[in-house]
Amino acid sequence: MEREAILIGQIKAEGVLPLYYHDDISVCEGVLRALYNGGVRCVEFTNRGPQALANFTHLVSLKSSMPGLILGIGTIKTPQDASAFIDAGADFLISPCFDASVADVAYMHKVLWIPGCMTPTEIHVAQKSGATLLKLFPGNVLGPGFVDAVKTLFAGVDFLVTGGVEPTTQNISAWFKAGVVGVGLGSKLITKEILANKNFEQLEAQTKELLALVKALR
Repeated sequence: MEREAILIGQIKAEGVLPLYYHDDISVCEGVLRALYNGGVRCVEFTNRGPQALANFTHLVSLKSSMPGLILGIGTIKTPQDASAFIDAGADFLISPCFDASVADVAYMHKVLWIPGCMTPTEIHVAQKSGATLLKLFPGNVLGPGFVDAVKTLFAGVDFLVTGGVEPTTQNISAWFKAGVVGVGLGSKLITKEILANKNFEQLEAQTKELLALVKALR
């Protein structure tokens, strides 16, 4: 539990959680190094393709060259996937939904699990299971107003938001003012163009700008 609390503290302190997937292992590595060099220390790789486990395992092997990196796996929907990625070295698990069987695997292995929620009922169920950091998804559907409306109902719960978060002053400011502790960005930060052109220098520069923006707004 102490390890989970430390990880939650680190994720909250950073305030930004980039997330991505790619079939090409060299692209996966290039993105990770660009994010790290841009200042990010918490990254979510997503389980969204046939090479997810193999590529994630490779990324874990690179952690020794990136001190302080916390590498988690997202889109975990089954206990089998949870176990496989924990064995591969995941620092934390993230799901798009609440699943009790995934919660059990995470609990047994003492690994931080961040379930996804969209309704007050789901938040309530997740909190009863012991989760204290939840992912609100999809953010572009819920909106900052949803966070503002529910946060006082669930004392002891912190919220990340992913899905449609824009790397702009207006959008990110609205989320933090509403009460989230962090924002997750995928294709809005790690764009299709960056991936196609392997423009990792651009990603590094944009990552630095995003972290500076979040620091200024919090």
